[in-house]
Amino acid sequence: MSAPPQEAAFDALRSQLSEAAATLADGPEALEGILLGIVDDVDRAVREPLEIFPVCHHSPASAVAMARRLREKRPKVVYLELCEDMAPLLSELRNCRLPVAVQAFASEVEGFPADWAPLSVVAPITEASAEYQAIAYALDTPGVELVLVDRSSDHVFQWQTDGTDSAGSADSAEPADPESPPAEEEAGLHGDAVGVEIGDLRPRFAELEEHLLRHGRVRHWSEWWHQYVELPLGDSDHDTYRQVMLLIGSLFRRLAPGDARRVRVDEDRERYMWTRMREHLAASGTDAADCLYICGAFHAASRVEEFGVHGAGTFEIGPPSATVWQHGLIPSSHTAIEAQFGLTPGSVSIAATQWTKNLKRTKVQPFRLVGQAGAKKAAKAGKAALPGLPEAAGAPADQLSGFLRRPPVLDRLDEAELLGWSVEIVRAARRNGYLSSTADAIAVFETSILLAGMRDRARPTPYDFQDAAITCIEKDTVPGRRDVRRIVEIMMGGDRIGQVGYDALPPLARDVHDRLAPLGLKLEQRGVQRALLDMASSPELERCSDVLWMLRHLLPYGAARAIMGERRLGERPIQESWDLALGTHQRALIELGYEGVSIEQVLEQRLRRRAYDPQATTADVLEAVENATLYLGSRRLADELGTRALEVLATERSVDGAPEVLRRVRRLLAYYRTAEPVLPPWIESFVKTGYAHYCTLLPTAFTDEDAKVRQVAAMLGFLFSMETLALSLGCDRTQLELAFAQSHPREPAKVALLWAAQVQLGQLSRADLRARCDELLDNPLVVPAYPRHLSGFLHALEPVPQLADFVVEAVSNAFARLPDPVLLPWLPKLISTLRSDGADLAPLLIREAGRVFPGRLDALDAWTPPWREVPETAVPRSAPGAGAGAALLAAHPATCDALAGLLGCEGSWQPADPAPSGVLLAARHPDTAAALEVLLAGT
Repeated sequence: MSAPPQEAAFDALRSQLSEAAATLADGPEALEGILLGIVDDVDRAVREPLEIFPVCHHSPASAVAMARRLREKRPKVVYLELCEDMAPLLSELRNCRLPVAVQAFASEVEGFPADWAPLSVVAPITEASAEYQAIAYALDTPGVELVLVDRSSDHVFQWQTDGTDSAGSADSAEPADPESPPAEEEAGLHGDAVGVEIGDLRPRFAELEEHLLRHGRVRHWSEWWHQYVELPLGDSDHDTYRQVMLLIGSLFRRLAPGDARRVRVDEDRERYMWTRMREHLAASGTDAADCLYICGAFHAASRVEEFGVHGAGTFEIGPPSATVWQHGLIPSSHTAIEAQFGLTPGSVSIAATQWTKNLKRTKVQPFRLVGQAGAKKAAKAGKAALPGLPEAAGAPADQLSGFLRRPPVLDRLDEAELLGWSVEIVRAARRNGYLSSTADAIAVFETSILLAGMRDRARPTPYDFQDAAITCIEKDTVPGRRDVRRIVEIMMGGDRIGQVGYDALPPLARDVHDRLAPLGLKLEQRGVQRALLDMASSPELERCSDVLWMLRHLLPYGAARAIMGERRLGERPIQESWDLALGTHQRALIELGYEGVSIEQVLEQRLRRRAYDPQATTADVLEAVENATLYLGSRRLADELGTRALEVLATERSVDGAPEVLRRVRRLLAYYRTAEPVLPPWIESFVKTGYAHYCTLLPTAFTDEDAKVRQVAAMLGFLFSMETLALSLGCDRTQLELAFAQSHPREPAKVALLWAAQVQLGQLSRADLRARCDELLDNPLVVPAYPRHLSGFLHALEPVPQLADFVVEAVSNAFARLPDPVLLPWLPKLISTLRSDGADLAPLLIREAGRVFPGRLDALDAWTPPWREVPETAVPRSAPGAGAGAALLAAHPATCDALAGLLGCEGSWQPADPAPSGVLLAARHPDTAAALEVLLAGT
């Protein structure tokens, strides 16, 4: 192609823009430089020997133009702006139902900040996108090579210095409509991944976008693009489409704010892509005229030195980091694409509908991968292989001048289409609880025409219709879970949700589907399915149960939810019932496949990673030990993690995790004592170390304000419940006695806890404890703090459950004797304490109270608490030969003789005293009794 004809092609446009700049501006320099620079960018891209095809992401006009151009040109090499490391996954798209996203994932990072992990990059692909047309053409046409030329996923994060990137949603986001928030489940299909698309085409100059929206009489950018770009370019010829897209890309590029970081990233991406293309051309020897370069219109108007096959500059591509990347396909959806890239809710669905209409209007035959799931029947191979149409000789003529001067084409009103929309929205609204009628359908029809006329449109757009439906049907209430805006989006095409086929799944996901095949469910379908497992009649389902419990631990809540059945140490349920939604959570299952080849391997890696985390606590490691035993049945892994728990316990200086440590150690001890002939060495060492460890921390915990009562109670529970085992393993009880001797708490709850522990140790009798509580109630200065003492007694049931009857007595006395100003504010705190901290202790209290209190209401008035009963013949329990025990032995001497013979004791029966020992004592010391009587009479 010769240069002079090319330059003459846009001379007329240059002259017109120069005159317009001189007329509209004070001087021709600034505005003329921008306008003529745009023409130069278009001219430069058009003259490039390697044809540049500018596109906009998820644009039906770009997709139609792409399909038409591919059939005309039949290029031998297609260069595509997409991460080059994603190329091997593209052939698996035929096994999926679109939309899906190509993903690069790294769970462990090297060379990046640790808090960035896991790293994830996704590139969503829909059928109404130019990239899918190019991929389908290249993969199904013999002799055509598809080359991805954009930076790799690793370089995406290497160039990400400020936490956002030009490929991510942060830079391309438009304000979401607060009236129509996307569904959380579908919007989260991409997770926290960084999004990569072809052609992020949107003004970066806020004032320019505001100007376009205001004068275009639209609400958001998606509506402006649909009205003023999609519709005019939907059936335009190739040259017009190409030049207009280049014009828009150059305009947005030249009016972008001077963000040095973002400009640097954009230009580096362009240098990267042109470097890769020149390398491929040099290595393959392909003629540039037989190639097609597909990129965003923003990058097509590039001004870097490396631009073009004859570019002067050189760009050095840095090596990737040491991070190991995994690649796969994950399901996507229209809502997920809109949420990640900041598009208006419903815009991708409307684009899909527009794509279908464009195909019918232009008669363009799109490309679809052979065997594509969810697609219509593909065209015959012979028809698709027809040779391309001959291209016009010479350079394309200037199409911009005519396009810019031509007034917008006013499509005539399609009354049948609008009437069908109006009837369908009323029907859908009634299904969702709205009291809509035929009158509403007429109102929506007329209001749509009215709104379009107010906005200078002869034909209502889907956005006009949506506004009319909201005005006429929704009014001010939403009776169901969907508003009218969402109903219109569903009616216009809905939130299509993709699915990754079985053959495109990673080995782990396929293994899960194979192992759950005996359930007879269609696990690939979205939604919740009920699975019933009767292991008694079908023992083979026990393996399915093992898989489901591991999935419950690894996948998000709701993917595998147990309805009936529970997995505990040493127990195996006979029947189970599950709600499964593996199709809905397919992305999470696929990402498990990036971590290993089986769920057992992934679970073991995660347990080990959690146990060896620098921030892991003893309770965390013990939980990993329990899960290793519960889900994997691995004694080797449990012993390894148990040794790790011992190491973590020895280094802890806090008692925050004491309740969880106590609960898990008790459970593990109970399991090993029943399932193993001897205790594992690690748990014996753990008990010994824990006994000494908590004895050392006990005096400090009693006085430390940061140590809660529940945590101190858990420490005492460990010491008391493990004492027998610890002493048998060589521990010294003197450690515990010294710890109590050094404990001097001041907080009332901890004081009560110390008293209860002293009762357990035998250092305080119950009578003394009852006397101390009575003193507290008798002292008006201490009465306001009495509920805090009761809180300590409630927590004392953990280490000393034998005090349940005394706690019932103390609470009853509080209800009977505390004044209302003290009692009433305490009751909510008592309830909250029992619900949060004492959930395991409440049944013990209720059972004890049920034993003490009368069972009938009418017996309550005559009931006397047992702690207030003082029988006339009451004898202290410590008195030998007296009380109910002595009477019982005397009534059954044979039993006592047999027991004495069994124990090897010899002796004979002695006659019982005729009177209680207290009476005999008073008779022997009458002076003391008289003095006591005088003292009592004086009080």
